[in-house]
Amino acid sequence: MKLHHSPASPYVRKVMASAIARGLDGRIEPVATNPHVSPAELLADNPLSKVPALVADDGTAIYDSPVICEYLDTLGDTPALFPPTGTPARLRAQILHATADGILDAAVARRLAMPHPQDDGRRAFDARQKAAVERALDVLEAAPPEGLADIGAIAVGCALGYLDFRFPHEPWRDAHPRLAAWFAEVSKLPPLARTVPVG
Repeated sequence: MKLHHSPASPYVRKVMASAIARGLDGRIEPVATNPHVSPAELLADNPLSKVPALVADDGTAIYDSPVICEYLDTLGDTPALFPPTGTPARLRAQILHATADGILDAAVARRLAMPHPQDDGRRAFDARQKAAVERALDVLEAAPPEGLADIGAIAVGCALGYLDFRFPHEPWRDAHPRLAAWFAEVSKLPPLARTVPVG
């Protein structure tokens, strides 16, 4: 399999962390890609010009990290990261996944807006995205994930790692001690330990 990736992308990290958890990382060939310049190789596999984009062994192009992660869950025989459909565990994992992706969407949007002139509109946008992250962290503090056994927990770990990576000047741990304790433990495990962002 081929994966268009950027080492700083938290969405790519989620895919690679899932692959490691499923024992599939050795089957994935990473291809360094800058989606902001829309290279032809990426556009051939993802018309949206976003990473990650995975090309399966049969040539099928798969994009958007939740879709890729769910596809990876169909390969191999290690325990699934997506609990069975219709179960409370599945719903909990999917809610965590959505919360984590919401944090990432807001944080990445803030990051991409940083180089631009900070007029009133951009400052209001930044404040709205920051507030969304803070509310999501409060929800996660009230009920942190357990371990790193499902896609929801992996996504939350990647989201918190991105906050540390891009917003170290906005510490979140003091106000969220239960979440911080969970993150400290799971950060030692291979899916997160081997995918720490760089760049």
